[in-house]
Amino acid sequence: MIEQSELLALIKQAQEGSESAKAKILTDNSPLIKSVIRRFKNKGVEYEDLFQLGSIGFLKAIKNFSPEFGVKFSTYAVPMIAGEVKRFLRDDGYIKVSRSTKSLASKIAYFTQTYKNEHNESPKVEDIAKEFGIEAQEVVFAMDSLKFPVSIYDKTDDEHSQSLSEKLSSDENTEDNIDKILLKDIIEKLDEREKKIIILRYFRDKTQSEVARVLNVSQVQVSRLESKILDKMKSELV
Repeated sequence: MIEQSELLALIKQAQEGSESAKAKILTDNSPLIKSVIRRFKNKGVEYEDLFQLGSIGFLKAIKNFSPEFGVKFSTYAVPMIAGEVKRFLRDDGYIKVSRSTKSLASKIAYFTQTYKNEHNESPKVEDIAKEFGIEAQEVVFAMDSLKFPVSIYDKTDDEHSQSLSEKLSSDENTEDNIDKILLKDIIEKLDEREKKIIILRYFRDKTQSEVARVLNVSQVQVSRLESKILDKMKSELV
C-alpha cells in the first residue's frame, strides 16, 4: 500500500502528465475500485466493463484531487468512481423511467418555469401537486426520477459556494464504509424536516432563502437549522 506522502507525490506527478505515476496509483487502488463497482453487479453490464468505468472515474479523481479538500484521496475517489458507473447506467438506459413519469416531469418543469416568471419565485411542492391533482410524493418522485445523483463534492449555489463534503470534512478516517462515505446511512437517520433541508440545499442547489420559502420560515432559521444538522451529521462521521 502506498504511503500517504508517496501517494500525494504520485498524484502531483500524474497531474503533471506522468503516465507511470497514474498507472501505479491505479494499480495500487484496484481493490478500492472493485469494492465500489461490486454494488452495480446484475445491472446488465459485464464486470470488466464496470471495472473500466470505475477506472475512468478513478482517473478523473486523480486529475481533480487536491489536498486542500481536507479528505483522503480514497475518500474523494469513491463517489467519483460510483458516479461514473451511475452516469453510464443512466445514459445507456439501464435505469428506466416510465414514459408517463417523464411526461409528468416535463409538464412540471414547464409549469415551474411559468410560475417563476409570474411570481418571481419557485412553486412549492404543494402548489405543483394542486396544479396537477396529484399527491406531493408523486411530484417529488417525478422531479427526482430524471435527476442524476449529485456528488457530495458539488458546490451549492449560494454566497458561500461550499460542497457538503467541505462542510463535513473531518480528520478522522471515513474510508471503512462506502455507504457512510456517500452519506446514505447518515441522511436516512435524519427526521423528515432535517432531510428535506439537506436535500433542498445540497441535492437541488437551493439557496437558504429558497429553502426558507418552501418551509415557511425565515432565512435565519434555515441557517441555524442547517448548521445544527451539519454538526449532527459530522458527529456521525467521527
